[in-house]
Amino acid sequence: MTTKQRGGGGVNEQRRARLRLEISREAARLFWEQGVAATSGDQIADAVDLSTRTLWRHFRSKESCAEPIIMQGVVTLLGVLRRWPRQSSLEDHLATELTNLRLGHETPPVGLADEMLAMRMIRLADTDPALRTAWLMACDQVEREMCAIIGDRLERPAGDLEVRMHAASAAAVVRVLDEHIGAAALAGDDLTEFEDVTALARRYAHAIRTATGGAVGDPVA
Repeated sequence: MTTKQRGGGGVNEQRRARLRLEISREAARLFWEQGVAATSGDQIADAVDLSTRTLWRHFRSKESCAEPIIMQGVVTLLGVLRRWPRQSSLEDHLATELTNLRLGHETPPVGLADEMLAMRMIRLADTDPALRTAWLMACDQVEREMCAIIGDRLERPAGDLEVRMHAASAAAVVRVLDEHIGAAALAGDDLTEFEDVTALARRYAHAIRTATGGAVGDPVA
């Protein structure tokens, strides 16, 4: 009985996560098409064929509906960083992982449509404080996880001051580059330099190396 309950709870949680993501997609689409202020909770609920009351069971506000779509890319990035082998450089690891993502080997894959929605929400976050909060919360999660990842590679505690400073610097690099690439994509700029996986991996890795004074990026014994 206990095992079944646990399994059922896991399934229910997966269903809840899928529903939250579906709601987030529609909310992001509406936010982008008509603006955050002009979008109501009723409209978001109607878009996914839910009652508004049910919507508020899953989200605390209409703006928070954007969080799952924003967090998708962050969760993927953190998964990539957690898999960073000690014997690999950041450039090599990112190039391998980004290639796997492009080929659809990531499970579950983050679709291009979701990536574009996330970019749009990050772009809107420049002018909407509530969306900015969601984006910065996602960036904060990256920084916290980076403390553990960098601490492990430097063989220091995650709470060590230098480790925390390196983690903050690396997370800032991710935030700024993600915002830069998103803005370029939405402006219709030439994205050729971002489509080359090796070049993109090198750009992120070099920026992180520079920001951390060379402490993060090399293989470790």
